[in-house]
Amino acid sequence: MAAKLGKWFSPAMVLLALVVILVIILLGTSVYIVDQTEEAVVTRFGRYHTTEGPGLQFKVPFGVDRQYTVNVKTVQTEQFGFRTITSGISSTYANQTSESTMLTGDLNIIEVEWIIQYRIIDPKAWVFNVMEQRRTIQDVSRSVINMLVGDRTIMDIMGPERSAIESAGTEMMNETFRGYGLGIDVIAVKLQNIDPPAGVQEAFDDVNKAEQDMNRLINEGQQVYNAEIPKTRGEREQIVQEAQGYKTERINKANGDVARFNAVYDEYRQAPEVTRQRLYYEMVEEVFKDEEGTVILDRNFDNFLPLRNLDSRRTGGQQ
Repeated sequence: MAAKLGKWFSPAMVLLALVVILVIILLGTSVYIVDQTEEAVVTRFGRYHTTEGPGLQFKVPFGVDRQYTVNVKTVQTEQFGFRTITSGISSTYANQTSESTMLTGDLNIIEVEWIIQYRIIDPKAWVFNVMEQRRTIQDVSRSVINMLVGDRTIMDIMGPERSAIESAGTEMMNETFRGYGLGIDVIAVKLQNIDPPAGVQEAFDDVNKAEQDMNRLINEGQQVYNAEIPKTRGEREQIVQEAQGYKTERINKANGDVARFNAVYDEYRQAPEVTRQRLYYEMVEEVFKDEEGTVILDRNFDNFLPLRNLDSRRTGGQQ
């Protein structure tokens, strides 16, 4: 038994065991794997050396090189004013009033919950420039949202200014993070629940109901306006067109009368007596046209113009 133990603990076996352990340590400290969603920031003797992409990578062993893997593909989320706690297959919502309670520009208290979504775009800056990255993100985000809420009235925050706050918050956070050299890009700021404190919730519900009624009445009035105004405009256009037609008709008639007068005048200048006689007959015919059986000019004859004798003294008063 002693001989067997002596064989296993002989200098050669001990040396072999040390070599095996050394190889294992060497492989364990010189090989690492970078996931598809990550990049590895490698330092050599504590200073930045290189950034490696996904796959099997090698480094100088025994702590000379160290790698810091950073997720650069996944969009990460930070929650403010609430926390979603996941346990197993269920999730629990927990309110954080210390973050959500804010003072508005018109000195009202409001509770605002929001999230920010960001992605790491510079792994080197993320690892080296700021020590407490998440704490910095949280502090900057709270500061920006508090400032934007403090510049607006409570009704604006709960209504039309919601999207403006989200847009301005994204821009301001990115500008601040670039100044810090944090190496991230804020993709979106999304406001979640915006509510007044519980003690005044009923009063704000009444205000919201009144605003909804106001908007409904405005919409109904707008619908009536949209129905009546085009109709009135159409009637106006019709009246204008009728007036234009009447104007054109009167002008054409007047032009025709002028042309007729000019033509008669030209004929009169050439044969004044004949023209005078013709005009007299036409006037008489016009006067007696409504009397039944009275014929002044018989237009059925082509060669001569028989006239009825209008002198009652010659016809014995016969007409």
